[in-house]
Amino acid sequence: MAHAAPVHYAPGARTTPPPASTPASASRWAGLALLMGVVYGLWACAIRRDGGPITTGNVMFGVVTGLVFAALMFALHRVAPALPRELRALSWTAFAGISFGFLYSLAGASVLRSTVMALVVAAGVFAVTFYRYYTTE
Repeated sequence: MAHAAPVHYAPGARTTPPPASTPASASRWAGLALLMGVVYGLWACAIRRDGGPITTGNVMFGVVTGLVFAALMFALHRVAPALPRELRALSWTAFAGISFGFLYSLAGASVLRSTVMALVVAAGVFAVTFYRYYTTE
């Protein structure tokens, strides 16, 4: 019976990671997007409820909000690898800023304050994502 010969790698050699479009990666990201959508929907539902009774409209608002969030997150993950690093960082920045601004506006803040807070969060996300994409590509 023949056996495969062991493969020896040179010290310090790097192996390339699997492509981002593998089925395992897609299902992992779908699961993560779904989990984040549930958390986002519950958070939005809790903010909108504001300590009052749980109503059908409030639950439906949380479900729809969570589904939209999860669908956009998964779609962005599928599209983003094809973009250059600057646009990829900007796309995640816009997603994070809009998501945070929406939740912040649900708390009763003014449009101006919600916009400023969303821009602050977006600036932080842009700095982190651009740095990550710039140093790893």
